[in-house]
Amino acid sequence: MYIIIPLILITIICVLIPPSTGQLPKGHAISEKTKLDINGTNIGTIILSDNVDNPVLIVCGGGPGIPQYLVESLYPSILPEHFTVCYFDYRGTGLSFESDANPDDMTTERFIDDAILVTDYLRDRFGQEQIYIMGHSFGTYIALNVVSLHPEKYIAYMAMSQCCDQHRSELLAYDYMRSQYEAQGNNSMIKKFDKYRIHESQEDYKKYSGSGLRDKAMHELGVGTTSDMDNVITGLFFPSLRVTAYTPLERINLWRGKASSGKFAVHNESRIFNAFESVRSIDIPIWFFAGEHDMTCATSVQKEYYEAIQAPEKEFFLYKGCAHSPIYEDGVRTREILKKML
Repeated sequence: MYIIIPLILITIICVLIPPSTGQLPKGHAISEKTKLDINGTNIGTIILSDNVDNPVLIVCGGGPGIPQYLVESLYPSILPEHFTVCYFDYRGTGLSFESDANPDDMTTERFIDDAILVTDYLRDRFGQEQIYIMGHSFGTYIALNVVSLHPEKYIAYMAMSQCCDQHRSELLAYDYMRSQYEAQGNNSMIKKFDKYRIHESQEDYKKYSGSGLRDKAMHELGVGTTSDMDNVITGLFFPSLRVTAYTPLERINLWRGKASSGKFAVHNESRIFNAFESVRSIDIPIWFFAGEHDMTCATSVQKEYYEAIQAPEKEFFLYKGCAHSPIYEDGVRTREILKKML
């Protein structure tokens, strides 16, 4: 009995968190996981490409605590067909996790500087004077500021679910979701929403923005991470524990980093960012990739910012039926767009 119980526990753990050496899946011309010494911190990167001659793309992921490669592994995109894609994890998160990271040191300025230095590494390594840059959700906050400061390093900016004015987006999402539950006659959820008077109270707004209610409603109504993700636990957390491209420790650190990132200075700074006021123009083309049903970064606000920003070239691509991760949700549409734009 004393032997059987530990064996059962080990078996359960191995099923939930399969052992692995953290090797990336094969099948790409380049499939590499490494760490770069950036400003005294080891920044974890994953590079994927189906063709060594592809133009280079650096991806500023969402979160800031969810590594973009995790999204790629669960919802494989067609990006490596067209680019040599570099997914890098922000300091203090994912492959860059540090247990002793000081949240006050995790500032917007540092995150921007890290992205620029990873860019320079990629430009030098692949011999490309300019590369592409993509942001997703929170990552658009970083990427937009990066291209505003250093447009000379980039060919074009791909903005997926652009953060424009998150305060206004949250108010729109709240009203939309409450109205949906009202139409359903779901009095239980209506009462939960009515506990937060976010239009009148800044304190209620802060509580609601970080509440489980917000995420529950967004995923329940198909306007969250993806249109078919029911909740973060079954859609991201449990699947992430089985991604063998990460070692078991890396999978655990992924969520330790996610938990820590909510206290990062950059997280709070991104929540009050207003692109309409801060970045009115950029000097390179900007392509918006927006999900029809996205309420995490409300599509209507994205479209308004697209119309307002000045750029030498701009395009707005709407993905029917998609939510917050359109490039990953609809590969057919993405392939059509990239063939046209590249």
